[in-house]
This record gives sequence, structure tokens and C-alpha cells, in this order.
Amino acid sequence: MAKKKAEGYLSAKESRRISKANRKITNEFEKQHKRKNVPESEYLTKMRDPANTLEIDDLHSYFYTDVGTVKAVDGVSFEVPTGKTVGVVGESGCGKSVTSLSIMQLLQRPQGQIVSGEIRMNLGGKAVDIAKTPIEAMQHIRGNQISMIFQEPMTSLNPVFRIGAQVDEVLALHNEEHRTKEQIKARTIELLQMVGIANSEGVYNMFPHELSGGMRQRVVIAMALACIPRLIIADEPTTALDVTIQAQILDLLRQLKDQINSSIMLITHDLGVIAEMADYVVVMYAGRVVEKGTAEEIFSNPCHPYTIGLMASKPVVGKKVDSLYSIPGKVPNPVNMPDYCYFKDRCESCVAGCDGEYPREVSVSPTHKVSCYRYYDAKEGKNNG
Repeated sequence: MAKKKAEGYLSAKESRRISKANRKITNEFEKQHKRKNVPESEYLTKMRDPANTLEIDDLHSYFYTDVGTVKAVDGVSFEVPTGKTVGVVGESGCGKSVTSLSIMQLLQRPQGQIVSGEIRMNLGGKAVDIAKTPIEAMQHIRGNQISMIFQEPMTSLNPVFRIGAQVDEVLALHNEEHRTKEQIKARTIELLQMVGIANSEGVYNMFPHELSGGMRQRVVIAMALACIPRLIIADEPTTALDVTIQAQILDLLRQLKDQINSSIMLITHDLGVIAEMADYVVVMYAGRVVEKGTAEEIFSNPCHPYTIGLMASKPVVGKKVDSLYSIPGKVPNPVNMPDYCYFKDRCESCVAGCDGEYPREVSVSPTHKVSCYRYYDAKEGKNNG
């Protein structure tokens, strides 16, 4: 009798077969991306609501690995209204950063690819579908219209170049106003002042290691705001900072958003930051959106058991507990996702319908939506998708 293989074990032959199949798929995607002189009509689109800066519609971003296809983002849909802050929250590995990298077209290629769905970006007079935009056209959108503040400022800045040279480079690369070198330098110093760096001329000539974490984070924010983008994606911008600097950076982001009238997509684990900063909240779990709504709705009436668990796991000032609540179990394997609700195996409030397929989105209110069987009965008549 043949010996049973350990779960997750792949033979060399099977691994080679997967690699070969993956190369075939990724080569097709790469061919599409790298096309030159693509007519604009191919990636132009229309916003569903012109009041939105960004609309993500059924986005699927996968990683083609040697052990199988990781469905990192598996059907995500949400909007970022103009002039508002949308907080994206969820545990590590739920697809928050992969969603943001998909919007920027910065997924680690060729393994990482946007497989399907739309990312509609409002550019003012026109709108483009970033999922279909070739690399050549994306160079003009990334930085000019969308910019990103990365998680760790020390790894975002090049240690061998001075701060001034790195911010100058952003302005020179997207130099649509045809500034001279002197004008670019003056604009860089102005940006450094704008993000609250007092000694901006001195910092202009410093290296990243000469600055503190908070100062480096301010420099990264200055780089992101250099071209006055319509959308700022802030991927955990305060993770590496202490609490007082964290509050300053959040205040700074809020002020700058109002000053240049842009929208912010704020990715974080910290529900306190979300409560303070966000107008709308999107809760992600295992590559999908499980709940979304206004910040007030999500905090006053969390509906999905995962959102309730997240709320229960945060410490409360003045409340003594022996230990903080933690959600039991673990996230399902992203290579082999179940065909039922991804949270079912960890859920403490399952109902009869939970044995069925993945739950569809149910509207609790016009702005509050949740994917959970517990809300099916009351809303069954008017929610069919």
C-alpha cells in the first residue's frame, strides 16, 4: 500500500508542472502590460459616481507561486469619495497592502498579477481603468495622480543619497511645469517646510540615517505630496513611530489632505487611528471585504463576527481585564481556500445557513454592507446581490 504524503507536500515533478503552467499564465499578462503605443480608448472608462476619486470593482490579484496560486485579493469592491478618508482595516495577510499595490501597479511581477476586476481612477476630465493601463501610461499616473506613503521610511529612502536629491528626483521625473533645477530645489525646501520640518535647508543636505524616524516619515510624506496627487495611499504610515509622533503625523496628513483637496486611503491595524481619521471603513479578511460602511456605523454597530472580534480585542482605557480577547483559530490556507464563508471555522456565532457557499453582501443600511448569513433573514426580500 502506498505511503500517504504529508499535507502540503509537493513532489519535484508536481512543482515543475506548476511552475511551467504559471510561466505560461504570467507571460500572457506581461505581454499585455508591456505593449507600447496602446490607444487611450483601450483603458479609458467611466466612473460609476463622478463624486468618487477611486472605485474598485471585483478586484482579483493573485500570486503564481511554485506551491500554487495564492488568491491574495479575491473579489474586493469599495469606493474612495473625493476629499474623504477611507480606512482599510484587517489582520496581517488579509490583502490590504496587496490591494494598495494593485492600485499603484507595483505588485511584485511577474508572479503577482491583477487577474480581473476594475480599478477606476478619476483624473478630472477623464477616468482610466488602472487594471488595463499599460506600464508606459501608468508612469504618468503614478506619482502625479496617485502616490503612496510606505510602511517603513528607512527602507523607502535610499541610504546613499541626500534627502534633497531624493525629493528633487520625484519633482524632476514628473516635471510637467518645466521647472529649472533652482526651482525644483526651492519647491523641495517648500515641501519639507510644509510637512513641519523647521530646518528644511539643513535637512535638504542630510542623509536618511541622520534623521529620526518621525523626520524620515515626514520626508516620505513630502515625496508623496510633491505632485499634489488626487489620491494618497498611506500604508500604515505610523507603525514605526512612537505615540506622540504618530499623533503629529496623523494631524499633518489630515491638514495636508484638506489643503490640496485630495482623498486618503489609510491602511492600518490600529482601530484607534481609524476612529480618529476615517470617514468610511472597509474591513478585510482573507482577501475579501467582509464589512464596509461609515466610521460611525462600523464602530457603533459592528455586524460581521470578525469586526466584532477586532473591536473586542482592543484595550479600553479605564477597563481592567485579565487578558485581552483574541479571535480563536487561524486564517485558512490562501492556496486552498474553502468554498464556504472564510471565517466560519473561527466564528463563535454561526447560524444554520453558514454551511452554504460564501455569503453575499447584504445591506444593513444604504451605506452599511456586510457579508454574513446572520443578516440574510431580515433582509432576504430586498437583497439579491
